[in-house]
Amino acid sequence: MNFRKGWGELVKIEGILNVEMKSSFRQSPLLTAAPGRALIDEQISIKGHFLSQNYPVTVCAQMHSEEGDLWEAFAHYTTNAVFNFIFVSPMGLFWALEPALGSREVLRLRKRNVETPYIVNISLLEGHTSPSEGQSTELAAVTVERWYMAPGVRRIEIRQNKIVGTLFLPPGERPGPFSAMLDLWGMGGGLSEYRSALFASRGFASLSVAYMGHKDLPGPPDIMSVGDLYFKSAFQLLQDHCQVDADRVGVIGLSFGVCLTLRIATRIGVKVRPKLTCFEICRMIITLLFAYEKYKSDRQAIMNDVNIHLFPFPVKNITCPLMYIVGEDDQCAASTENADIEEALRSAGKSQLFTRLSYPGAGHLIEPPYAPFCCFWVFFVFLFFPAVFTLWGGHPAPHAAAQEDSWKRILEFMETHLRR
Repeated sequence: MNFRKGWGELVKIEGILNVEMKSSFRQSPLLTAAPGRALIDEQISIKGHFLSQNYPVTVCAQMHSEEGDLWEAFAHYTTNAVFNFIFVSPMGLFWALEPALGSREVLRLRKRNVETPYIVNISLLEGHTSPSEGQSTELAAVTVERWYMAPGVRRIEIRQNKIVGTLFLPPGERPGPFSAMLDLWGMGGGLSEYRSALFASRGFASLSVAYMGHKDLPGPPDIMSVGDLYFKSAFQLLQDHCQVDADRVGVIGLSFGVCLTLRIATRIGVKVRPKLTCFEICRMIITLLFAYEKYKSDRQAIMNDVNIHLFPFPVKNITCPLMYIVGEDDQCAASTENADIEEALRSAGKSQLFTRLSYPGAGHLIEPPYAPFCCFWVFFVFLFFPAVFTLWGGHPAPHAAAQEDSWKRILEFMETHLRR
């Protein structure tokens, strides 16, 4: 599938640049990035042109979040050839983005409006410098667009059967039916759409569902007021959609969404079809599901329980392939003690269903590739527990590598079990 269809204007712009380059005898430094418009999981190539040999330069990426905060990253290079220079590891300019000096504290970069791109300004600066050091000579600049939603992807708000979510359908003239994913996030609340938009951009229908922290849900915004019937209805809504293949529906969960994913697969009476694929992303936060009534007056007991690995789900009931992705430096919840999942499946004669990916140096929050590293955050959980300072763990470079590799493996897993 050609995901750049609809972005052809960029080719014309590049053509004009090439004409201008050939028409002049002497050129000032030039910076190019290709593709200039791309999906967030696509790599780009950044090149400097007409640079002197052994010339120190800084490549700087800057962008504003939807909240208006400035994020930036920079890398130092010394050219080793005359005229043209290909900058190595250009994607580090994206996963290494951090709030600029003096920004608000404890920020996490999340895309809320997937119908608009991130606009990233990339500058070529003279010498080895950093943006926080003040003025430096800009030699050249280029702007790139990073999208979660490819041209032609259809975004449909869902407010039916008490389900609060957003459905994304793949682009193109084919009406389906499509393989599909039910997309569940963690206890940060609200409705996160960007992973679903990216799934649809890669040819899968995807329904992202909110289950707490959303104005259209019943009850207080900072507690989970929906139960098993809600998730069963969301799964069936996706199965029943006219453009979805009911036999090829999977579930993906992140953080607390892992708990919900396993609950859907083992407990709530969803009819598991032969091609249903169940995913787990990151660590289990099982005990939070039961924490409210048991510990509503004891905050420390909750935090202790979050780090105790319990597994209350009858894993032996799983009849579908399951992928379990682990960040080994997760500081948020139980670490790599997930052997009971694999052991339970082995005891039930189902070890062939289990795939485990484990990443040293990766933290709790494993997202689609090239998302900026975030090692801690503050979010709201329950009325009696106003705010939680959450340490997610991980280290920037290995965490970024885990995001890139796991995303590739997830898509391959989906191709194998949902589309073949």
